[in-house]
Amino acid sequence: MTKAYSEDLRSRVIKAIDKGTSCRQAAKLFGIGPSSAVKWAARWRRTGSYAAMPQGGDRRSRLKGEREWLLQQIKETPDMTLMELRQALRKRGIKVGYGTVWRFFEGEGISFKKNRIRRRTKAA
Repeated sequence: MTKAYSEDLRSRVIKAIDKGTSCRQAAKLFGIGPSSAVKWAARWRRTGSYAAMPQGGDRRSRLKGEREWLLQQIKETPDMTLMELRQALRKRGIKVGYGTVWRFFEGEGISFKKNRIRRRTKAA
């Protein structure tokens, strides 16, 4: 993930725009994208702040409330795939992506790798 531009750069761009420089000219002068200058200036006019907005999203799992149910499903049907679990969750009214289900089980220390003994082509 990229970092936000520094407060110093942001303040210099806003000062230049306040003095009458266009957003595009200020962007060219300071070596940033025109869209950044336009967004900063609009935010400055709207809120009085040019500080960077917080980055990142909600990292809490949406499946914490379904922990017991999910573990029970795996216990009852150990060969159930993540996509099948996702479909079962959807039937319960919980719409999540494949990665959400994957990260839940990764956090629980549960792996879906095949058993090495079952992969043998010859009898043991």
